[in-house]
Amino acid sequence: MSDSGGSPIIKDQLPAIYHWEGHTAGKLHPEVNEAFAQYRESLSPNHRMLLDRYEMKDAAVKVVGVGSVGTVCWMILFMASDGDPLILQVKEARASVLEGFAGKSVFPNRGQRVVNGIRLMQPASDIFLGWTEGKRGRHFYIRQLRDVKIKFPVETFEAARMILFGDFCGYSLALSHARSGDPAMISGYLGKGDTFDHAIAAFSVAYANQNEKDHALLKRAIRDGKVTAVIEKAK
Repeated sequence: MSDSGGSPIIKDQLPAIYHWEGHTAGKLHPEVNEAFAQYRESLSPNHRMLLDRYEMKDAAVKVVGVGSVGTVCWMILFMASDGDPLILQVKEARASVLEGFAGKSVFPNRGQRVVNGIRLMQPASDIFLGWTEGKRGRHFYIRQLRDVKIKFPVETFEAARMILFGDFCGYSLALSHARSGDPAMISGYLGKGDTFDHAIAAFSVAYANQNEKDHALLKRAIRDGKVTAVIEKAK
């Protein structure tokens, strides 16, 4: 979408995407430019040169999923030329939940910790994956908003196919975690028994049950008028 002057901007799509109060679409706040300059330095020289072909045009708030509730998330629009956009997502990174048990991260920036974890687990990650710090002390990691990820139609799977898909996902996840540490040490910690397997299964079932309970409470709150539901229109 373009503003009245013809410059590309991000279109508000309430309640999921909007420009923060007091800021006009297409008018970038100085803090955004400062944070972006730090992010640029976190990229490798070849990817930095590619990013320099783009010009930052607009930034907007993006509502995140339930796993990131309470954190800050942004979308930033870049243009290299007409019809050549790049949209980056800026996600807040908080302290790891493991710090209380394993000690603080060796990385000074929490976004840097996330980025290095992703790079360890994925042989080829997003080329624009990087990190930065906001002027108010928040840490962020940055990646492409959509990089042509593949989504399996799990809602169409029958039981046998879903079990097979779960096996593939478990194998892929285990392989990724093995890349992030010492495989022999991880194997020794898990042992030859099935204690860990049962623990993961029990957690998964409990998590699914909690999701159903939370959703039921949300529907009840909407029905009782305590929460207003805004339905996002299908594109």
